[in-house]
Formats: sequence, C-alpha cells, structure tokens
Amino acid sequence: MDYQNRAGSKFGGGGVASYSSTNADRRERLRKLALETIDLDKDPYFFKNHVGSFECRLCLTVHQNDGSYLAHTQGRKHQTNLARRAAREQKEGRAQDANLMGVNMGVQVRRNMVKIGRPGYKITKTRDPLTRQHGLLFQLQYPEITPAVIPRVRFMSAFEQKIDDPPDKNYQYLLIAAEPYETCGFKLQAREVDRREGRFWTWFDEDSKEFFVQVLFKTEREERYSGVPGLAPSAPRR
Repeated sequence: MDYQNRAGSKFGGGGVASYSSTNADRRERLRKLALETIDLDKDPYFFKNHVGSFECRLCLTVHQNDGSYLAHTQGRKHQTNLARRAAREQKEGRAQDANLMGVNMGVQVRRNMVKIGRPGYKITKTRDPLTRQHGLLFQLQYPEITPAVIPRVRFMSAFEQKIDDPPDKNYQYLLIAAEPYETCGFKLQAREVDRREGRFWTWFDEDSKEFFVQVLFKTEREERYSGVPGLAPSAPRR
C-alpha cells in the first residue's frame, strides 16, 4: 500500500488513509486471519452458486470472491449468528436428551438401514360426488416393509426441496416414507388440501402390505373465503 502519495501527506511520511483504503486493508487482514483458522472445504456454510458467487448459508449473504467470504466470517454478523446457532443446538440437544431419559435409560442407536428401492404405486384421479372436489388416491405396495413400521406422509413446499431448481411455487410435493424402501415424492398442484375428517385419510393394510392415501383439494370458493369470518363454504350438492 502506498503511504507516501496520499492527499495531505508530507514527503517521506504516511498520510491519512481514505475510507476505501482502510476497508481494503481491514478485509485483507481479516482474510489472512480467517485462512489460519478456517478450511473452506470443511465449512458447512460455504456455498458456491451457479453464477460463480459465494454464499453464506448461515447469514444468507452473497460474496463475489472467497476473500470477501473469509472476511465476512470474522465479522460481527457471522459470529453472532454462530453463537445463536450453537445456543439453539445446545438447547435442542438438552431437550432431546431429557425426552430420551424420560422414555428409557438406554442409549438410542441410529440404524444404518439399507434401501431396497422404490415401491410400486398406482395413482387414481377422484372426485367427490357431493362437494365436486377434485382429488387423488395413491396406492403403494410395500411387500418387504419392516415389521411394525407404518408408512409416514408429509407435504413439502417447492422451496424445501432440492431437486427442481429453480423452485416453482405453483407446485408442492407429497412424500411417503417406509423403511427399508426409498422415500417416494409426488409433485402436486400447490392447492390447499382439505384436511377435514373423511377428506384426507391414510390407511395401511397389513395383510396385503398396501398403503392408501387420499388427498382432496379445496374448491376455489373454499380457498378464497376460508379465512373470511361469516362466509362458510357452500353446501354440498344433492
């Protein structure tokens, strides 16, 4: 850095540094300091996106080069978020340990289950004869399912999944998991699911090893006025 040709400085002496020069020098010092303590290959929050920029998954910031990211890791924002994450994980770990101690005094061992592939499935379009609601009926076969295991169902938004990039907000995903089979994901319209009794249901036939899931979507009127007080859904058609 040139200390001799700054504005207001005397020959042979260091003048007053500008704001940009001070920031550049500070970032360089922070980058060198971070290189001594951080290995980017092992940093879980370091991510290089598709345009070549670097992102911090913890702070949700974007950086043009690795030096800028390393300087960011030594800043107040990143260090504060690290402390918050550590405190939250410690709190959740204590709560989990307390639940495990309440259930039994043994040690819970994580099972390394070998996946055997996807199950066979069949999808049928349905329509309620009274409410005229459109829906889908999923039928999956699990002939080799682990004893005493019942398949589980979960809905996932487009922004949670990592397969379709970029995510499309017009769709959602229905996930069905059952060991030792791989988790099945079905891409559905991003419409509100009717979760009332008799509309959304699951059933597992332990004799035939078949799992059934019925999903009915709310009508346009129900989606539009579901949150408006005093506007009840229209009566079923007879």
